[in-house]
Amino acid sequence: MTSSKITLDDVARYPLPGMAIPNTFAFSADDTQLAYLHSAERTLTQQLYVCDLTTGATQPLVIPPTGGETEETLSPEEKLRRERARLLATGVTHYALSGQGFRVLTPLNGAIYIQDGVAAPLRQIVGNADGPALDPQLSPDGSAVAYVQNAELYVVPAEGGAPRQLTTGARESGRTHGLAEYIAQEEMHRSHGFWWSPDGRRLAFTEVDETHIPVYRIVHQGQDDVGAEAQEDHRYPFAGKANAKVRLGVASADGGARSGDRPQLKNGDRPQPPIWMDLGADEDIYLARIQWFPDGSLVAQIENREQTELRLVRFDPQTSAGTLLLTERNAVWINLHDMLTPLKDGRFVWAAERTGFRHLYLYAADGQLIRQLTDGAWMVDALAGIDEERGLVYFTATKAHPTEQHLYAVSLDGGDVRPITREPGMHAVTLDHACRRFVDVHSAPETPPTVTLRDLTDGALLRVIYATPDPRVAALGLTAPEIVAFQNCDGDTLYGALYLPPAEYGPGPYPVIVSVYGGPHAQRVTRSWALTVDMRAQYLSRLGFLVFKVDNRGSARRGLAFESAIKHRLGDVEVRDQVDGVRWLVGQGLADPTRVGIYGWSYGGYMALMCLARAPETFKVAVAGAPVTHWDGYDTHYTERYMGTPQSNPAGYAVSSVMAHVDKIQGQLLLVHGLIDENVHFRHTARLINALIRARKPYALLLFPDERHTPRRLEDRIYMEERVGNFFLENL
Repeated sequence: MTSSKITLDDVARYPLPGMAIPNTFAFSADDTQLAYLHSAERTLTQQLYVCDLTTGATQPLVIPPTGGETEETLSPEEKLRRERARLLATGVTHYALSGQGFRVLTPLNGAIYIQDGVAAPLRQIVGNADGPALDPQLSPDGSAVAYVQNAELYVVPAEGGAPRQLTTGARESGRTHGLAEYIAQEEMHRSHGFWWSPDGRRLAFTEVDETHIPVYRIVHQGQDDVGAEAQEDHRYPFAGKANAKVRLGVASADGGARSGDRPQLKNGDRPQPPIWMDLGADEDIYLARIQWFPDGSLVAQIENREQTELRLVRFDPQTSAGTLLLTERNAVWINLHDMLTPLKDGRFVWAAERTGFRHLYLYAADGQLIRQLTDGAWMVDALAGIDEERGLVYFTATKAHPTEQHLYAVSLDGGDVRPITREPGMHAVTLDHACRRFVDVHSAPETPPTVTLRDLTDGALLRVIYATPDPRVAALGLTAPEIVAFQNCDGDTLYGALYLPPAEYGPGPYPVIVSVYGGPHAQRVTRSWALTVDMRAQYLSRLGFLVFKVDNRGSARRGLAFESAIKHRLGDVEVRDQVDGVRWLVGQGLADPTRVGIYGWSYGGYMALMCLARAPETFKVAVAGAPVTHWDGYDTHYTERYMGTPQSNPAGYAVSSVMAHVDKIQGQLLLVHGLIDENVHFRHTARLINALIRARKPYALLLFPDERHTPRRLEDRIYMEERVGNFFLENL
């Protein structure tokens, strides 16, 4: 039987089949309603919906004017923020519910809107005439909204009225107040630069100074206009070079006194200067995480430049004095997380990788360890919630298998870990406020995602939120890849995924295309629908190729020993593991060893190049998209975590550069890059091209003048998929 045809449009169009599901869930304050984003039309244009959890009735919650955000209406600032978050959706993309009542905040096209209840009108409280209002956040009681505009922090009543400016001096000096710097957004996964106190009377915020970092200019070469909008300047912190200088301040939310009940400022009054927290003598640090504790103290996670030490410091926001709660040290590196959770009695739950696997620990208010809560050769992925009344901690983890994620519970008193989700696969959860129910987004390679409401005691099904089949899944005849396990040459177990050609291509051996990412903090072979709906892999397999994925050493969710094999020497063990994957295929009689290609994007593009250059006996064809070609051209926080600095590890940087191995390239190469990529600059590909020319090595080049790191235009993605497919057909 011939498989259904997969077109280039099917490969390039988002959302992918089966993936247009509700997302970004939030329970109302009384847990009777559930809000979420969704596109009923299965497009990238989302709207905000609310489901009555008693009746199951669902209806649109916010209907934005003119349909909401589009790529064309976004400000340059928002486009860059979306790029950091890898966000492709439009329409309504962000919202927040107040902690009291049912007040909804929705940012749209740089303006801020408020809606009070399901049937109330949507009203604008802040416009965008003076520049986009960035990162708006409701106060805990929903009475006010804080936001950043033109580099300064403002607060406006949620009922409407004149905004109050809380900070001054940033825009005149080239600094910013209340915005996360590039490194925080791109590499530390900290998207915010300000935080409301629990009582709504103060705001902690960052001041970022990047004026000492040289400008890196990106020119929009594909634009017809050559004016100011055809270029953009970035203060990009290259490995080994200067980082942003970041301070942590606390300002009164009314712009006035820092304590007491001073009346609000009148128009024209200048706000009182903030109190700056004492972060220590070393200014070359990362302000990794900030959060308020219930007692009104401010807690910061401060990481050293080498990322081998992280201090948890509690600040008095009125005096700036800090008290060290604990210090984590690791000779490998510190993996940041979002699992610090305070309890009402002053204790807190913390996560650390002291055993080589991330586990949960309970601490006293003064930072003294009470007990370790979880243990074993598996990893805690996320802390889902804590039921203080019952003394239970809920978390997701790899306990069942490294390729799965399940919800578990453990007592604050310690003891056995209790599984809650049972269906094999990946479970992403959102708990209600009372810790009685949870939203479960579950998928498996054979099962597209479904969204259900479940009992938190035993995982029993309470209500189906979304389980509507996507007709594209059946129409395209998508079949799940086979997940396999094998050992590399050093005895480590690796997991892979096999996308076999249709039966009409026979039993093999087949020409093979390896789909690679290979970098740290990522895992691609999971028991999830995302594995099945890799449309490029499905498309290429229908052309007669066997497509193979392997999570090599260095990838995530396998523990520090597995992850740290890449330390100070990237592009070495990862390449060896990919070669071992091909050898395993050959041993199974599945692969033609003379016809093996590879493709990848970003770190995967780097890996495609390194495999072609360092293992030319195995790989004959490579497609490298947006590749890092020399690590001295990438940013500080990511690169230095794994490589140290160019000054401390010159030999490692040299051997980990693609250019060091260009002379060994024998196969066919296609380079793909967006010219306005502000993450992996086109400079990486340009430097490689110079090396290829010097070595007289042939290459093909595919450029997208108006694309950044993530290709966004459908026509660009379709063209790219056509060129990539044809390149493998012609050369493999």
